[in-house]
Amino acid sequence: MITDALEHLVRGIVDSPDDVDVRRRNGRRYDTLQVRVNPDDLGRVIGRAGRTAKSLRTVVAALPGGEDVRVDVVDTDRRR
Repeated sequence: MITDALEHLVRGIVDSPDDVDVRRRNGRRYDTLQVRVNPDDLGRVIGRAGRTAKSLRTVVAALPGGEDVRVDVVDTDRRR
């Protein structure tokens, strides 16, 4: 439910909604929701000074079961 809600919110922000991918990773202390978007939409999801990403994290934390979840925006264009 949390994954679907976050994906719905992110799809409404970006220009390429078909490229949005939200995956849940299980961790020891908390679960992580990894958000992957088209590299052109990365700035939209992060927002000016990280405000949009922070707002997404706040909304997810307010959902039932969301207090033990962390949201990460993953840069898929990063070279390793």
